[in-house]
Amino acid sequence: MQKFLFELNRDEDFQSQYAADRRGALVGFDLSAEEQRALTEPDIGLLFHLGVNGQILMHFAALHSIEWQDYLQQMRDGLDMYGPVREGVYAVTGYEGVEAHSDRLGQTSNIDKGRQQ
Repeated sequence: MQKFLFELNRDEDFQSQYAADRRGALVGFDLSAEEQRALTEPDIGLLFHLGVNGQILMHFAALHSIEWQDYLQQMRDGLDMYGPVREGVYAVTGYEGVEAHSDRLGQTSNIDKGRQQ
């Protein structure tokens, strides 16, 4: 999906093909039915939920004349509708920080009250 969007964002001929036939432009890319739906509607919130990089996604939104504030809202709405981001750099991992992680592992910190031990 990221490869499709990367190509779409940088290739004007591909953008023309997509504009003329969104489904046809997807041919040759290994995409699930859910990904295809998100790319053809377009559903910014679902794409974000599926893990599309925000830097790539914002160009896709601009291609569809989605204003910046609307783009951000659609991402937030996607989290509400579909749940946390599944994959990629925005994935919600449940990580609670160094201290909580170290406590869970039974590790002690190398720093004690601001001084290295």
